[in-house]
Amino acid sequence: MMSDDDRDIDIESDDGDDSDSRLRHSNNTQYYSQAEKRAHHNALERKRRDHIKDSFTSLKDAVPTLQGEKVASRAQILKKAADYIVTMRRRNGSHQQDIDDLRKQNAYLENEIHNLERSLGLSKSESPAICEYTPSESSDSETGETIRQPKKLKMASLH
Repeated sequence: MMSDDDRDIDIESDDGDDSDSRLRHSNNTQYYSQAEKRAHHNALERKRRDHIKDSFTSLKDAVPTLQGEKVASRAQILKKAADYIVTMRRRNGSHQQDIDDLRKQNAYLENEIHNLERSLGLSKSESPAICEYTPSESSDSETGETIRQPKKLKMASLH
């Protein structure tokens, strides 16, 4: 079965007027000579190998632990890429948990603000700013990326 990329490679045909030449070079492969079939197959195989090589190069460039390495085997590239994916999935899960925790904290604080406003008889437009978020950051030793830690909440008094 040929992929779309395989179909892009065409055998050059003569633009002669004789109908035998046009029949032989038509899409019907039964008229191709053995040499033409072999040349076509070789071109498809070369294109396939080049595509795989380019894909490994792109994968190598996408994995931070492989960046800067001049030589890495395909097995090393696959192993480090798989490790990187596992690390990033774990980190994404942790970040999602932080987001969920902050949403809960935000909802709680908004409820507290509402209760304080109600008890003080203030409308929303009269409400003072009572909280400020300050992110703390650290660096990931493996990727060198900055990691945002859960935000710290500072409360100002209403008195």
